[in-house]
Amino acid sequence: MQLPDKADILLFNCRIATMAGSGLSSIDNGAVAIRKNLISWVGPQNELPKKMKDCCLHQIDCKKRWILPGFVDCHTHLVWAGSRTDEFEQRLNGISYETISKQGGGISSTVKATRKATEDELFNLASKRIRTMLDQGTTTIEIKSGYGLDLETELKMLEVADRLNKNFPVHIKASFLGAHALPPEFENQSDSYIDFLINTMLPAVREQSIASAVDGFCEKIAFSPAQIEKLFTASIKSGFRVKLHAEQLSDSGGAAMAAQFNALSCDHLEYLSVYGAEKMAEHNTVAVLLPGAFYYLRETKKPPVDVLRKSGVKMAVATDLNPGSSPVFSMPLILNMACILFGLTCEEALTGATINAAHALGLEKFKGSIEPGKHADLVAWDIDSVYDLCCFTGAAPADLIIAEGSIHKNALEP
Repeated sequence: MQLPDKADILLFNCRIATMAGSGLSSIDNGAVAIRKNLISWVGPQNELPKKMKDCCLHQIDCKKRWILPGFVDCHTHLVWAGSRTDEFEQRLNGISYETISKQGGGISSTVKATRKATEDELFNLASKRIRTMLDQGTTTIEIKSGYGLDLETELKMLEVADRLNKNFPVHIKASFLGAHALPPEFENQSDSYIDFLINTMLPAVREQSIASAVDGFCEKIAFSPAQIEKLFTASIKSGFRVKLHAEQLSDSGGAAMAAQFNALSCDHLEYLSVYGAEKMAEHNTVAVLLPGAFYYLRETKKPPVDVLRKSGVKMAVATDLNPGSSPVFSMPLILNMACILFGLTCEEALTGATINAAHALGLEKFKGSIEPGKHADLVAWDIDSVYDLCCFTGAAPADLIIAEGSIHKNALEP
């Protein structure tokens, strides 16, 4: 594409981890130019075109800060109402997530509260969460529905996601997760509920034109591979991409099945088989690892990271932000968890929170790396090493946050 020779914003005197190509792709003394919300140039500062520098009025000295792409959080349940703090206490006392769910807690508890909430109430609650995530360097967020499980509330949740996208500089991708759990209206009628999703909800979601993907929970406490396959067949015909909560509590074979539909991602994957990983690699399906849920549920079965490496499956990491099993807002904390709990290298974790996460949303042409022509999502971190983002927890050293070319935070200028 033809790129402009002018810049609206110029970042200079910075170290850059572009995440383009293989690994970090670092530039020691670099510069980044932004024009009309896009990255127009990136490279060593001494190679910056003179005309671009001379014509840029807004130049920011980054004072040797590290510049990375904004984080891409490719798996969240950010829109919800109600609290499940009581379940945290129950799990501390040894009650399992599965038992809590069977007793009417878990997803069902949040469904009750979310159904009662108005759209404005959900928007206001979600807005606070968005601000927290943006302040910690996350500029692209996937938001799932799935806490309504009826037509009215599912559409309401997706409408909130759309409002967030229009009111904040972050980029939001919405996914329809009607197959998250069985609603009370369909107790012991899971096949009938899948038919309801296909015949009633999918057409309405498609007409609403907000969600771009359909998700599901394939597990013994949710839906079978055969039921999800039926839903995915209808979803593909309706023009949606698909993704799946798979192999979190057992090996159901869901990942291999989803890969056959060229799923964007399969997520959780603690019980993923070698066969499932091979199918994911064959169909370029990204493995989204969610260490927050692993940590909060005190699981012991780790995702087979070595199998994923050997199979050549791209690995992303995400917060899985939700009110029960992963109330985590911070991507830097998730980077740390991914390294310590799952054994990812710092480079794998950082790649997983940027370019690989963009692949998991089908946004790799626009997000996740610092390259000319991509959206200007950039964060300047006050750190000595880029690996500090994986090592340190609790700090908030983001001095500059630019989301789609809009400066959200700038502590580098008086």
